[in-house]
Amino acid sequence: MEISPILEKFKSVSNEEIALQQKAYMKNLFSFFGVKSPQRKEIQKFYFKKENLPSKEEAKKLVSELWKQPERECQYFAQEYYLKFKKDFSEDDILFFEELVLTKSWWDTVDFIAANLVGSYFLKFPEKRKEITSKWLASENIWLKRTAILFQLKYREKTDTELLENAIHLSNGTKEFFLNKAIGWALRNYSKTNPIWVKEFIEKTELSNLSVKEGSKYL
Repeated sequence: MEISPILEKFKSVSNEEIALQQKAYMKNLFSFFGVKSPQRKEIQKFYFKKENLPSKEEAKKLVSELWKQPERECQYFAQEYYLKFKKDFSEDDILFFEELVLTKSWWDTVDFIAANLVGSYFLKFPEKRKEITSKWLASENIWLKRTAILFQLKYREKTDTELLENAIHLSNGTKEFFLNKAIGWALRNYSKTNPIWVKEFIEKTELSNLSVKEGSKYL
């Protein structure tokens, strides 16, 4: 599958004023075409139809090419596109997801990858969870640590509380906003399923004010 038709579609509806607003919102870290989310999803519809999907290997190449593009909409397209192949995820896909987390890293892509791609992967390969997340948590990279904290966001009753607790403990005690926010978000989300566990965890753990505030939101 060629990348050029996708880029041409985005260029045809680009808006410089919106692009500048989007760039400013993302701390001037990335360029944008200036395509808002509803319009982008409309463009994606054709490519995301089951009958138009290529093989997983071709999709992987397309995702890699899109990830190299300067405009952020390309990364949004890429990550949502690869999720279409979650039933076909292979064991080595986790290395690909790790590469995506580490490239052009910011909360907007990392959070999607964590909750959707990595989350789906670990549901399919639960035996890999401890090994991979332990490696990420031992790293100095905040985005890998954030992924280890957030990958269970959609697990609800399937949440492995031992893994969640370990991820929080190994990421806790810093002034890093993106880690403290992630801890709070993970706790807040799980409190919808198991408020007693979250309440007890917050009470017994010395967390940042931000983590407590976020984690206690629904208690």
